[in-house]
Amino acid sequence: MIGATIEDLGHGIYCLDAHYIKEGVACCYLLIEGSQVSIIETGTAHTVEAIQAALGSLGLPLDAVRYVVPTHVHLDHAGGAGVLMARCKEATLVVHPRGARHMIDPSRLIEGVKAVYGEEAYSELYGELVPVKEERVIVAEDGAVIELGGRSLQIRHTPGHAEHHFCVWDTRSQGWFTGDTFGLSYNFETMADERLILPTTTPVQFDPDKLLDSLDLLMSYDPRRMYLTHYGVLEAPANYVQSLKYQIRSWSQMALNLALEDDREQAIAEKLTESLRQQILEQWPNVDAAEILNDLAMDIELNAQGIEVWLKRNEQ
Repeated sequence: MIGATIEDLGHGIYCLDAHYIKEGVACCYLLIEGSQVSIIETGTAHTVEAIQAALGSLGLPLDAVRYVVPTHVHLDHAGGAGVLMARCKEATLVVHPRGARHMIDPSRLIEGVKAVYGEEAYSELYGELVPVKEERVIVAEDGAVIELGGRSLQIRHTPGHAEHHFCVWDTRSQGWFTGDTFGLSYNFETMADERLILPTTTPVQFDPDKLLDSLDLLMSYDPRRMYLTHYGVLEAPANYVQSLKYQIRSWSQMALNLALEDDREQAIAEKLTESLRQQILEQWPNVDAAEILNDLAMDIELNAQGIEVWLKRNEQ
Protein backbone atom coordinates (compact mmCIF):
# COMPACT_ATOMS: atom_id res chain seq x y z
CA MET A 1 0.00 0.00 0.00
CA ILE A 2 1.08 3.58 -0.69
CA GLY A 3 -0.49 5.88 1.88
CA ALA A 4 -3.97 4.82 2.92
CA THR A 5 -5.89 4.69 -0.33
CA ILE A 6 -3.68 3.49 -3.21
CA GLU A 7 -2.77 -0.15 -3.75
CA ASP A 8 -0.11 -1.58 -6.07
CA LEU A 9 -1.76 -4.41 -8.01
CA GLY A 10 1.28 -5.28 -10.10
CA HIS A 11 1.67 -4.94 -13.87
CA GLY A 12 2.03 -1.17 -13.46
CA ILE A 13 -1.55 -0.88 -12.18
CA TYR A 14 -2.56 0.99 -9.03
CA CYS A 15 -6.01 1.09 -7.45
CA LEU A 16 -7.11 4.35 -5.87
CA ASP A 17 -10.15 4.83 -3.68
CA ALA A 18 -12.54 7.32 -5.28
CA HIS A 19 -13.91 8.71 -1.98
CA TYR A 20 -17.46 8.14 -3.23
CA ILE A 21 -20.17 7.82 -0.52
CA LYS A 22 -17.80 5.88 1.75
CA GLU A 23 -14.39 4.25 1.54
CA GLY A 24 -14.21 1.19 -0.67
CA VAL A 25 -17.39 1.76 -2.68
CA ALA A 26 -15.70 2.95 -5.89
CA CYS A 27 -12.20 3.23 -7.27
CA CYS A 28 -10.07 4.53 -10.11
CA TYR A 29 -7.08 2.84 -11.69
CA LEU A 30 -3.73 4.34 -12.61
CA LEU A 31 -2.06 2.34 -15.38
CA ILE A 32 1.60 3.31 -15.71
CA GLU A 33 3.92 2.38 -18.56
CA GLY A 34 7.33 4.00 -18.37
CA SER A 35 6.72 7.69 -17.78
CA GLN A 36 3.18 7.66 -19.18
CA VAL A 37 -0.10 7.23 -17.34
CA SER A 38 -3.64 6.27 -18.26
CA ILE A 39 -6.37 6.95 -15.68
CA ILE A 40 -9.26 4.51 -16.02
CA GLU A 41 -12.40 5.83 -14.31
CA THR A 42 -12.27 9.29 -12.74
CA GLY A 43 -14.69 9.06 -9.85
CA THR A 44 -16.35 12.41 -9.17
CA ALA A 45 -14.92 15.92 -9.08
CA HIS A 46 -14.18 15.24 -5.40
CA THR A 47 -11.83 12.40 -6.46
CA VAL A 48 -9.46 14.58 -8.46
CA GLU A 49 -7.39 15.79 -5.50
CA ALA A 50 -6.78 12.18 -4.48
CA ILE A 51 -5.72 11.28 -8.03
CA GLN A 52 -3.27 14.17 -8.10
CA ALA A 53 -1.88 13.19 -4.69
CA ALA A 54 -1.51 9.56 -5.79
CA LEU A 55 0.42 10.59 -8.89
CA GLY A 56 2.66 12.75 -6.73
CA SER A 57 3.33 9.86 -4.34
CA LEU A 58 4.48 7.84 -7.34
CA GLY A 59 6.76 10.66 -8.52
CA LEU A 60 4.62 11.45 -11.56
CA PRO A 61 3.48 14.92 -12.68
CA LEU A 62 0.03 15.64 -14.06
CA ASP A 63 1.59 16.08 -17.49
CA ALA A 64 2.46 12.37 -17.48
CA VAL A 65 -1.21 11.55 -17.95
CA ARG A 66 -1.84 10.68 -21.61
CA TYR A 67 -5.36 9.26 -21.40
CA VAL A 68 -8.39 9.67 -19.17
CA VAL A 69 -10.73 6.75 -19.79
CA PRO A 70 -14.19 6.51 -18.16
CA THR A 71 -15.90 3.23 -19.05
CA HIS A 72 -19.22 5.08 -19.26
CA VAL A 73 -20.58 8.48 -18.29
CA HIS A 74 -22.44 7.64 -15.08
CA LEU A 75 -21.10 10.18 -12.62
CA ASP A 76 -19.40 7.78 -10.22
CA HIS A 77 -17.26 6.76 -13.21
CA ALA A 78 -16.90 9.97 -15.21
CA GLY A 79 -18.04 12.86 -13.01
CA GLY A 80 -14.48 14.06 -12.44
CA ALA A 81 -13.42 13.88 -16.09
CA GLY A 82 -13.71 17.60 -16.86
CA VAL A 83 -11.88 18.76 -13.73
CA LEU A 84 -9.19 16.14 -14.26
CA MET A 85 -8.72 17.04 -17.93
CA ALA A 86 -8.34 20.71 -17.00
CA ARG A 87 -5.37 19.77 -14.82
CA CYS A 88 -3.83 17.14 -17.10
CA LYS A 89 -2.85 19.35 -20.04
CA GLU A 90 -1.31 16.52 -22.11
CA ALA A 91 -4.23 14.11 -21.70
CA THR A 92 -6.90 13.01 -24.15
CA LEU A 93 -10.33 11.83 -23.01
CA VAL A 94 -11.31 8.43 -24.44
CA VAL A 95 -15.06 7.85 -24.39
CA HIS A 96 -17.81 5.77 -25.99
CA PRO A 97 -19.49 7.32 -29.07
CA ARG A 98 -22.81 7.53 -27.23
CA GLY A 99 -21.22 9.20 -24.22
CA ALA A 100 -18.94 11.77 -25.89
CA ARG A 101 -21.57 14.48 -26.22
CA HIS A 102 -22.27 14.34 -22.47
CA MET A 103 -18.61 14.95 -21.67
CA ILE A 104 -18.38 17.83 -24.14
CA ASP A 105 -21.63 19.35 -22.84
CA PRO A 106 -22.64 17.83 -19.48
CA SER A 107 -25.72 20.01 -19.01
CA ARG A 108 -28.19 17.15 -19.57
CA LEU A 109 -26.30 14.94 -17.13
CA ILE A 110 -26.41 17.71 -14.54
CA GLU A 111 -30.13 18.32 -15.03
CA GLY A 112 -30.91 14.61 -14.78
CA VAL A 113 -28.95 14.09 -11.57
CA LYS A 114 -30.36 17.21 -9.93
CA ALA A 115 -33.87 16.09 -10.82
CA VAL A 116 -33.29 12.81 -8.98
CA TYR A 117 -31.15 13.91 -6.03
CA GLY A 118 -31.76 17.65 -5.67
CA GLU A 119 -29.26 20.51 -5.85
CA GLU A 120 -27.64 20.00 -2.45
CA ALA A 121 -27.15 16.24 -2.76
CA TYR A 122 -25.85 16.64 -6.31
CA SER A 123 -23.13 19.03 -5.13
CA GLU A 124 -22.27 16.88 -2.12
CA LEU A 125 -22.00 13.66 -4.13
CA TYR A 126 -20.52 14.86 -7.40
CA GLY A 127 -19.16 18.40 -7.13
CA GLU A 128 -18.80 20.38 -10.35
CA LEU A 129 -19.14 18.85 -13.82
CA VAL A 130 -16.78 20.65 -16.19
CA PRO A 131 -17.10 20.32 -19.99
CA VAL A 132 -14.22 18.87 -22.00
CA LYS A 133 -13.17 20.57 -25.24
CA GLU A 134 -14.20 18.51 -28.25
CA GLU A 135 -10.71 18.57 -29.74
CA ARG A 136 -9.38 16.76 -26.67
CA VAL A 137 -11.84 13.86 -27.01
CA ILE A 138 -11.26 10.53 -28.77
CA VAL A 139 -14.49 8.74 -29.67
CA ALA A 140 -13.57 5.07 -29.22
CA GLU A 141 -15.31 2.70 -31.60
CA ASP A 142 -15.57 -0.99 -30.79
CA GLY A 143 -12.17 -2.63 -31.20
CA ALA A 144 -10.20 0.63 -31.03
CA VAL A 145 -6.67 0.39 -29.61
CA ILE A 146 -4.83 3.11 -27.72
CA GLU A 147 -1.08 2.95 -27.14
CA LEU A 148 0.46 3.91 -23.82
CA GLY A 149 4.24 3.92 -24.02
CA GLY A 150 4.12 0.89 -26.31
CA ARG A 151 1.47 -0.88 -24.21
CA SER A 152 -1.73 -1.61 -26.11
CA LEU A 153 -5.16 -1.13 -24.55
CA GLN A 154 -8.15 -2.39 -26.51
CA ILE A 155 -11.63 -0.92 -26.23
CA ARG A 156 -14.62 -3.25 -26.58
CA HIS A 157 -18.20 -2.05 -26.44
CA THR A 158 -20.16 -3.88 -23.73
CA PRO A 159 -23.81 -2.78 -23.56
CA GLY A 160 -26.22 -4.25 -21.04
CA HIS A 161 -25.61 -2.04 -18.02
CA ALA A 162 -25.63 1.03 -20.28
CA GLU A 163 -25.67 1.48 -24.04
CA HIS A 164 -22.67 3.82 -23.81
CA HIS A 165 -20.46 1.36 -21.92
CA PHE A 166 -17.12 -0.09 -22.95
CA CYS A 167 -14.48 -2.20 -21.21
CA VAL A 168 -10.70 -1.93 -21.59
CA TRP A 169 -8.51 -5.00 -22.22
CA ASP A 170 -4.91 -4.91 -21.03
CA THR A 171 -2.83 -7.69 -22.58
CA ARG A 172 0.04 -7.16 -20.14
CA SER A 173 -2.03 -8.05 -17.06
CA GLN A 174 -4.48 -10.28 -18.95
CA GLY A 175 -7.20 -8.24 -17.30
CA TRP A 176 -10.30 -6.24 -18.12
CA PHE A 177 -11.19 -2.86 -16.67
CA THR A 178 -14.87 -3.68 -16.49
CA GLY A 179 -16.68 -0.61 -15.22
CA ASP A 180 -20.08 -2.05 -14.26
CA THR A 181 -20.30 -4.84 -16.85
CA PHE A 182 -18.93 -7.53 -14.52
CA GLY A 183 -21.11 -6.33 -11.67
CA LEU A 184 -20.29 -5.43 -8.09
CA SER A 185 -17.98 -7.63 -6.03
CA TYR A 186 -18.42 -7.23 -2.29
CA ASN A 187 -15.74 -8.34 0.13
CA PHE A 188 -17.33 -8.62 3.56
CA GLU A 189 -15.03 -9.51 6.48
CA THR A 190 -17.39 -12.26 7.62
CA MET A 191 -16.99 -14.00 4.23
CA ALA A 192 -13.21 -14.36 4.66
CA ASP A 193 -11.53 -14.16 1.24
CA GLU A 194 -14.64 -15.06 -0.75
CA ARG A 195 -16.62 -12.51 -2.74
CA LEU A 196 -20.33 -11.89 -3.14
CA ILE A 197 -20.85 -10.80 -6.72
CA LEU A 198 -24.02 -9.16 -8.06
CA PRO A 199 -25.02 -7.72 -11.43
CA THR A 200 -25.75 -4.01 -11.49
CA THR A 201 -29.06 -3.32 -13.25
CA THR A 202 -29.35 0.32 -12.27
CA PRO A 203 -31.43 2.75 -14.38
CA VAL A 204 -31.95 3.46 -17.15
CA GLN A 205 -30.56 1.15 -19.84
CA PHE A 206 -30.41 -2.33 -18.31
CA ASP A 207 -30.81 -5.00 -20.98
CA PRO A 208 -30.33 -8.60 -19.79
CA ASP A 209 -29.71 -10.14 -23.21
CA LYS A 210 -27.07 -7.56 -24.11
CA LEU A 211 -25.42 -7.88 -20.71
CA LEU A 212 -25.18 -11.67 -21.08
CA ASP A 213 -23.61 -11.22 -24.52
CA SER A 214 -21.13 -8.72 -23.07
CA LEU A 215 -20.11 -11.18 -20.37
CA ASP A 216 -19.49 -13.80 -23.06
CA LEU A 217 -17.32 -11.31 -24.94
CA LEU A 218 -15.22 -10.56 -21.87
CA MET A 219 -14.73 -14.24 -21.05
CA SER A 220 -13.76 -15.07 -24.65
CA TYR A 221 -10.42 -13.35 -23.92
CA ASP A 222 -9.73 -15.89 -21.14
CA PRO A 223 -9.02 -13.14 -18.58
CA ARG A 224 -7.07 -13.80 -15.40
CA ARG A 225 -8.60 -10.89 -13.51
CA MET A 226 -11.25 -8.18 -13.66
CA TYR A 227 -10.53 -4.66 -12.45
CA LEU A 228 -13.99 -3.70 -11.20
CA THR A 229 -14.84 -0.09 -10.42
CA HIS A 230 -16.91 -1.10 -7.42
CA TYR A 231 -14.99 -2.99 -4.76
CA GLY A 232 -11.74 -3.55 -6.62
CA VAL A 233 -9.87 -6.27 -8.49
CA LEU A 234 -11.40 -9.74 -8.81
CA GLU A 235 -9.06 -12.64 -9.51
CA ALA A 236 -10.12 -15.81 -11.37
CA PRO A 237 -13.31 -14.36 -12.92
CA ALA A 238 -14.23 -17.76 -14.39
CA ASN A 239 -15.22 -18.72 -10.83
CA TYR A 240 -17.85 -15.96 -10.74
CA VAL A 241 -19.26 -15.48 -14.23
CA GLN A 242 -21.84 -18.29 -14.00
CA SER A 243 -23.24 -16.78 -10.82
CA LEU A 244 -23.58 -13.42 -12.56
CA LYS A 245 -25.33 -15.00 -15.55
CA TYR A 246 -27.69 -16.96 -13.33
CA GLN A 247 -28.69 -13.85 -11.43
CA ILE A 248 -29.27 -11.80 -14.60
CA ARG A 249 -31.54 -14.52 -16.00
CA SER A 250 -33.38 -15.26 -12.76
CA TRP A 251 -33.90 -11.61 -11.84
CA SER A 252 -35.30 -10.86 -15.30
CA GLN A 253 -37.71 -13.80 -15.14
CA MET A 254 -38.73 -12.87 -11.62
CA ALA A 255 -39.55 -9.35 -12.80
CA LEU A 256 -41.63 -10.67 -15.71
CA ASN A 257 -43.57 -12.81 -13.24
CA LEU A 258 -44.36 -9.65 -11.24
CA ALA A 259 -45.50 -7.65 -14.27
CA LEU A 260 -49.09 -7.29 -13.01
CA GLU A 261 -48.23 -6.25 -9.46
CA ASP A 262 -49.62 -2.87 -8.36
CA ASP A 263 -46.42 -1.57 -6.74
CA ARG A 264 -44.12 -3.45 -9.06
CA GLU A 265 -40.85 -1.76 -8.15
CA GLN A 266 -41.37 -2.47 -4.46
CA ALA A 267 -42.30 -6.07 -5.23
CA ILE A 268 -39.12 -6.46 -7.29
CA ALA A 269 -37.01 -5.04 -4.47
CA GLU A 270 -38.57 -7.46 -2.00
CA LYS A 271 -37.97 -10.44 -4.29
CA LEU A 272 -34.36 -9.37 -4.89
CA THR A 273 -33.82 -9.09 -1.15
CA GLU A 274 -35.23 -12.55 -0.50
CA SER A 275 -33.26 -14.08 -3.36
CA LEU A 276 -30.04 -12.57 -2.03
CA ARG A 277 -30.85 -13.72 1.50
CA GLN A 278 -31.11 -17.30 0.26
CA GLN A 279 -27.93 -16.98 -1.80
CA ILE A 280 -25.95 -15.59 1.14
CA LEU A 281 -27.11 -18.25 3.57
CA GLU A 282 -26.45 -21.06 1.08
CA GLN A 283 -22.86 -19.92 0.55
CA TRP A 284 -22.12 -18.56 4.02
CA PRO A 285 -24.52 -20.20 6.51
CA ASN A 286 -22.84 -18.66 9.56
CA VAL A 287 -22.93 -14.98 8.56
CA ASP A 288 -25.45 -12.39 9.71
CA ALA A 289 -27.51 -12.15 6.52
CA ALA A 290 -29.62 -9.28 7.86
CA GLU A 291 -26.54 -7.14 8.44
CA ILE A 292 -25.21 -7.83 4.95
CA LEU A 293 -28.58 -7.12 3.35
CA ASN A 294 -28.69 -3.82 5.22
CA ASP A 295 -25.34 -2.91 3.60
CA LEU A 296 -26.75 -3.95 0.21
CA ALA A 297 -30.02 -2.02 0.60
CA MET A 298 -29.08 0.94 -1.62
CA ASP A 299 -27.82 -1.30 -4.43
CA ILE A 300 -30.92 -3.49 -4.19
CA GLU A 301 -33.12 -0.41 -4.50
CA LEU A 302 -31.18 0.86 -7.52
CA ASN A 303 -31.28 -2.56 -9.17
CA ALA A 304 -35.04 -2.75 -8.65
CA GLN A 305 -35.46 0.68 -10.23
CA GLY A 306 -33.43 -0.38 -13.27
CA ILE A 307 -35.37 -3.62 -13.73
CA GLU A 308 -38.64 -1.68 -13.51
CA VAL A 309 -37.44 0.68 -16.25
CA TRP A 310 -36.56 -2.36 -18.39
CA LEU A 311 -40.06 -3.81 -17.87
CA LYS A 312 -41.71 -0.54 -18.85
CA ARG A 313 -39.56 -0.33 -21.98
CA ASN A 314 -40.59 -3.84 -22.99
CA GLU A 315 -44.26 -2.95 -22.56
CA GLN A 316 -44.12 -0.05 -25.01
